[in-house]
Amino acid sequence: MDKSSEAPSAPTASAAHHERVLIIDFGSQVTQLIARRVRENGVYCEIHPFNKVDGAFLKAFAPKAVIFSGGPASVMEGASPRAPDEAFKLGVPILAICYGQQTMTVQLGGVVEGGHAREFGRADVEVKKPSPLFEGVWDVGGRYPVWMSHGDRVTKLAEGFEVIATSENAPFAIAVDEKRRFYTTMFHPEVVHTPDGAKLLKNFTHRIAGMRGDWSMAAFKEEAIARIRAQVGKGRVICGLSGGVDSSVAAVLIHEAIGDQLTCVYVDHGLMRKGESEQVVKLFRDHYNIPLIHAEESELFLNALEGVSDPELKRTTIGKLFIDVFDAKADSIGGADFLAQGTLYPDVIESKSATGGPSVKIKSHHNVGGLPENMKMALVEPLRDLFKDEVRALGRELGLPETFVGRHPFPGPGLAIRVPGQITREKLDILREADAVYLDEIRKAGLYDKIWQAFAVLLPVQTVGVMGDHRTYEYVCALRAVTSTDGMTADFYPYSMDFLGRAATRIINEVRGVNRVVYDVTSKPPGTIEWE
Repeated sequence: MDKSSEAPSAPTASAAHHERVLIIDFGSQVTQLIARRVRENGVYCEIHPFNKVDGAFLKAFAPKAVIFSGGPASVMEGASPRAPDEAFKLGVPILAICYGQQTMTVQLGGVVEGGHAREFGRADVEVKKPSPLFEGVWDVGGRYPVWMSHGDRVTKLAEGFEVIATSENAPFAIAVDEKRRFYTTMFHPEVVHTPDGAKLLKNFTHRIAGMRGDWSMAAFKEEAIARIRAQVGKGRVICGLSGGVDSSVAAVLIHEAIGDQLTCVYVDHGLMRKGESEQVVKLFRDHYNIPLIHAEESELFLNALEGVSDPELKRTTIGKLFIDVFDAKADSIGGADFLAQGTLYPDVIESKSATGGPSVKIKSHHNVGGLPENMKMALVEPLRDLFKDEVRALGRELGLPETFVGRHPFPGPGLAIRVPGQITREKLDILREADAVYLDEIRKAGLYDKIWQAFAVLLPVQTVGVMGDHRTYEYVCALRAVTSTDGMTADFYPYSMDFLGRAATRIINEVRGVNRVVYDVTSKPPGTIEWE
């Protein structure tokens, strides 16, 4: 069982003093984007699966507004998801998106049918009547681009609803019951492909629900420090420090809360980028004066990975060894009561299907392979309510240097999954050098902060080439760079040919073992998280 990744079955206490939006999840790939857009507007929200939300839950959560997500099911299927009936009796505004619109319609007495023209991708909606949902954003009579993704559609509205916007294949693109403050959209306002979607969501939370937008990183920092102190008491905490943004911010936050009760363990598994270990040790041991154990365990990890090609087996092997090292290092300092991790909100909700069914391992960044049932330490996960860009904001609030806060994501398995196939020390050395040259060129070009994540991959392919007067038989290096605002959708970065030429030339000239460089231009659609 992956203890850090269980979707919470009850409202968390992280924002007990803030106005809150409840997002009821019906399984959409982009449900997390709803939460991102809402939080960007200063409103705290949480995502919970539809089948975990009942009357008792709603009473405890006390939302000031509710949002129904989209989903892959058809409401015409007998066992398709439904919203809890109690949600309609709360007296708070509800925004129902795509499948959410359909289940609200059916549950309140309307009709949904299949067999009509489907609508996937870009579409235009025409505004027929005014509404506070798009006041100040869209004008009556105007046509505006949105993103559709539906096969079924509403054919008869429930009593009290009226149509206020249509599209070519969605005659009920926006239907509302202003009296009950129920708003439904057939399109997805949460994705960037709906340009005004964030503004519509802000109108829902601020104009319709009357929320102030009191969610900030400054408030989160103080509340998190208080929660850490209450949880830990006088206990000792050991933190698995990877050097990435998540664990770095978690470590500094915990240290601010409990000081030297925290000991960080940096496991040098031999799979880090060039110079990364030295940077981590210097920052935490010298700059922050945080107790730090530098565990040089590269032989242990590389020996265990010898002959392993399957990427998931690499992850689970590394994850198990990490836990073993943590346990050993905790014993070496006289024991620890807690293990701290940089688990994020996407980690919490992605490792189970949104409908609460069998575990679906979408992302295995943290505790790859899962934590053992008999683990001696309890978990401290102070970032589990935050998205990646919120963690960066918290890092700045804590005063971490921008060189760390703005670092590109680096997965827990490190270079292990950027050497497809079997890992050897020679391949790792080649990849480190190629990756370092690539990132150096990105920084020189002033592009580092414009790119979400960039890295090199050493492909399990060797090609014949001619360099000068000699034939070579060496590896192909693939370069990757993606843009993203939230780490949940991605597109390749459109480098100029001049840049690619410079980077490729340097890698081929300076890195022995590479004679060909290619650039990966794969895009990742909404809902895709990882691209390793």
